[in-house]
Amino acid sequence: MPYSDIQRRQHIFELQTYLHAISLMDNKIPLVIPDGVYGQETSIAVMAFQREHRLKDTGKTDPETWDMIVKVYRSYLDAEPIAYSAFPSAGYTAVTGDSGQLVYIIQAMLHSVGTCYDNTPNVTVCGNFNEVTCEAVKRFQKWSGLPENGKVDSGTWNMLVRCCEHINMTVFSV
Repeated sequence: MPYSDIQRRQHIFELQTYLHAISLMDNKIPLVIPDGVYGQETSIAVMAFQREHRLKDTGKTDPETWDMIVKVYRSYLDAEPIAYSAFPSAGYTAVTGDSGQLVYIIQAMLHSVGTCYDNTPNVTVCGNFNEVTCEAVKRFQKWSGLPENGKVDSGTWNMLVRCCEHINMTVFSV
């Protein structure tokens, strides 16, 4: 059966997908947006990968290069999780009216706490620091011996993270 243009593009897209993921983990590999076309950007990324892994840097994906790309890609998938630092700084405080990624994370943690402990407000994870979120923060602060102001500073954040870690250890150790 002949190798079709569609199959070729699919294989190039797969290569680019692996290179894209690798570039997110290794800033020495230029970012490639998968498009199924083996153009100059892909060639440059392959060459950088080859140099980084001590392969002959031709910019072409020979079997040795392909095998190494797959090996490196899979090693990232099997690696330990990377810690994600979401709280901006020790001096930062999240308050009612804020929105965004940090608020999503705060609400997700409050929701997790709420599923494990009675008498907690049901927090919807919506990304908006609303009054329900503020009340849940105040309740959590009370339980943790923190000032009950409904604001998430680094102290409240740290207690909330530790509480969620404790919950996760309990849930996942079964």
